Amino acid sequence: MGPLVDLMKSPQTQNGSSNDVKFGTPKFYALCGMGGSICCGFTHLIITPLDIVKCRMQVDAKKYPGIVQGFKTAVAADGVRGLARAWAPTTIGYSAQGFGKFGYYEVFKNVYGSMLSEENAYKYRSWVYLAAASSAEFFADFFLAPFEAVKVRMQTSSTAPKTMRECMPMIYKKEGMYGFFKGLPPLWTRQIPYTTVKFVCFERIMELMYQHVVPRPRAECTKAEQLLVTFSSGYLAGILCAVASHPPDVIVSKLNQDPNATLSSMASKLGWRGMWAGLGARIIMIGTITAMQWFIYDGWKVLMGIPRPPPAQMPESLRRKLDASN
Repeated sequence: MGPLVDLMKSPQTQNGSSNDVKFGTPKFYALCGMGGSICCGFTHLIITPLDIVKCRMQVDAKKYPGIVQGFKTAVAADGVRGLARAWAPTTIGYSAQGFGKFGYYEVFKNVYGSMLSEENAYKYRSWVYLAAASSAEFFADFFLAPFEAVKVRMQTSSTAPKTMRECMPMIYKKEGMYGFFKGLPPLWTRQIPYTTVKFVCFERIMELMYQHVVPRPRAECTKAEQLLVTFSSGYLAGILCAVASHPPDVIVSKLNQDPNATLSSMASKLGWRGMWAGLGARIIMIGTITAMQWFIYDGWKVLMGIPRPPPAQMPESLRRKLDASN
């Protein structure tokens, strides 16, 4: 078990808890992946109406100039039922991606943390979180890309079929497998910054919450209080995620709308200002999604008896060195 994980273990985990799930086992990683699948699939499903408006604001700013007007225009064009368009590829795609994102993150965090000494694992923990999150998202996006292509095409193209079972064959017939994965590079540029900010900021904000906001140690908080801290930390991290990953998100939407577009041509066409279209909608969407995902994921761990180490704690050896130097 890696030094970083040792630093984050609670006394209950160290001394052998009543949990059925043991840290670092295949069952642990599989359940973490399942928790990620549930939280990502569910949150993206319920936010589908806002996602539709956000995507249309990105690809047609004149017709969809703002969130409120965007909803009015969308309902006028497709009716209330139209706000649920592409719910199937959204749910399936983000469920698959969530499994990889959260499951692989736990794997890579343990692997990378194990490569460092106890003191370095603590001092450079943000870099460990960043490397683990980047690695996890890189692989998770292979699961997401085909469904993201279908989702955006259904939501933004007036000529695209209205169901996934019709839209997927259409894309394959016109563009082959390339049509499903041409958005993968810009998807990486959106999702990897998003996920690194999501995990690194969440981990560090949660540390700060317990150090400076919550009046008592995490071990003395009730499960409900701990989940409230999780939700709050997740929402703050989500706002930062939205800003960090917004320009590539706009490019992904435009690429999947236009089958003839390329990454470079679309970036040049949009310009710097055009890459920030729909940011307000995305801050609301991503902030809410990120907070709910962390809340559901942490709640899933409580429900399934999965080990939930507290935020990283400074090793005693490092504390003594710092005291001696002062």
